[in-house]
Amino acid sequence: MGNVTIIFLMMWQQYVLLPFGFALLISLAITYLTILVYRALGIVDRSSAIDHPKNIHVTPVPRGGGIPIFITITFTLLAFLPSSSVTIAILAGALLLLVMGLLDDMFNISPYVRLVAGFIASLLVVLFGVSIAYISNPLGGPPITFEAYPWLASLISVLWITWSMNFVNMGAKGLDGQLPGVVVIAAVVMGVVSWRFVPDPSALESAFMAAAVAGSFLGLLVFNAYPQKIMPGWGAGSQAGYFLAVISMLSGAKLATALIVLGIPLMDVIYAIIRRIRNGKSPVWGDAEHLHHKLLAMGWSKRKVAYAYWGFTAILGILALQLNSQMKIYTIILIGLVVGGVILWINSSLSSRRQG
Repeated sequence: MGNVTIIFLMMWQQYVLLPFGFALLISLAITYLTILVYRALGIVDRSSAIDHPKNIHVTPVPRGGGIPIFITITFTLLAFLPSSSVTIAILAGALLLLVMGLLDDMFNISPYVRLVAGFIASLLVVLFGVSIAYISNPLGGPPITFEAYPWLASLISVLWITWSMNFVNMGAKGLDGQLPGVVVIAAVVMGVVSWRFVPDPSALESAFMAAAVAGSFLGLLVFNAYPQKIMPGWGAGSQAGYFLAVISMLSGAKLATALIVLGIPLMDVIYAIIRRIRNGKSPVWGDAEHLHHKLLAMGWSKRKVAYAYWGFTAILGILALQLNSQMKIYTIILIGLVVGGVILWINSSLSSRRQG
């Protein structure tokens, strides 16, 4: 029993503590340098009145959050994990997202171009063997496998990664500290899920990546928390969903767990897409009607909104770790109903205020 405990502690140190601490230190340093460089170059969002209605800051803030995230996770993976084609493919996809994020920081790239770039990044990962081999049966019984239809597994995997990077970017990013706080919590939850499947090699890789993602976004959070000194930008927002999706696949197709822990931004984006299509607008163009915008309109402070997102993400993460597959499906539906109800209530309250 003593030997087993020692081995477990050694693995915990190697695959959790070391990558997390290493990533945190690098992220802090690179984020600070990015702020200095972006300010010197003038690559900043100046105010909500100049740039876009979805922006709510009123002072010049550098973008560029994707830079420390990519550099940190890349250094951490290459320093601690054996090099493999899968790791290189994952980092290649992240590099594409970084480049697109840098271009967006400077030129505000069309969301359709960003969507295509995200699809290509997802395809790179799937082509090198990371895919959803099965999903849990929501009705109970054996899992649903795709062995007879490998093309379907690949298609679902590409769509899952692409969708994840977009709904996390759209729904969890919007104000000071919101995105990195949510991602740190989600990564920790996915790491716990991965650790349950140790010593499976893919589970160890997933746990390691979760620790690296948590450390890198915690470093970004230090500078993005209110009052923010740097914005995540599309680069960090897309990489957040990208890495969380990959982690969920490596940890044994734990898609439902990811959907629960990220349930608030997920449902917010679903309702936003429905609203935009109903109003005859493109579903990919941003607006100032997300849940966090509505909470601000209700009089909440930026800190309070960010804390609310962190708190509910943590609660949902703890809940997801306790549920079986069937209960997870019911929970996702319940989250959708609750978020929809809250949005309707806020809309009604704001409408009454305007009329009064």
